[in-house]
Amino acid sequence: MSYTYKYPRPSVTCDCIVITREKSPQVLLIQRGAEPYKGCWALPGGFMDMDETAEQCAVRELKEETGLDVDINDVIQVGAYTTVDRDPRGRTVGIAYLTRIDHPVEVTGLDDAANAQWFPLDKLPALAFDHQEMLEDASLICFEF
Repeated sequence: MSYTYKYPRPSVTCDCIVITREKSPQVLLIQRGAEPYKGCWALPGGFMDMDETAEQCAVRELKEETGLDVDINDVIQVGAYTTVDRDPRGRTVGIAYLTRIDHPVEVTGLDDAANAQWFPLDKLPALAFDHQEMLEDASLICFEF
């Protein structure tokens, strides 16, 4: 199927924020294996396919990049991120989702992720893109979820 539009269209990315329910919560991050931000830490996520919902994309990207499989019914939308220059590859709208798990589970950097690792919420590395903002927004709602 091909599309022809009079106006340019942005790409859509979806990120999945996984935070543990521990007394000292941890968050799952991936280390980017490709540019932009190669070697930097980021939330698991990627570009949405034409035949999937944003929720499906977030869950798919999480599994593809870390091996962690979560139920689509266990993710809630944190927000949409639309700053014009948020991605150096071009105009991209990001949608962030949050899911909670009881404790860290084994993860592996897969697909375009060089590594996957759990970090304490209060000791995070610098994050790529606008993922720090996404994580801060998720932290405001995560203890209700």
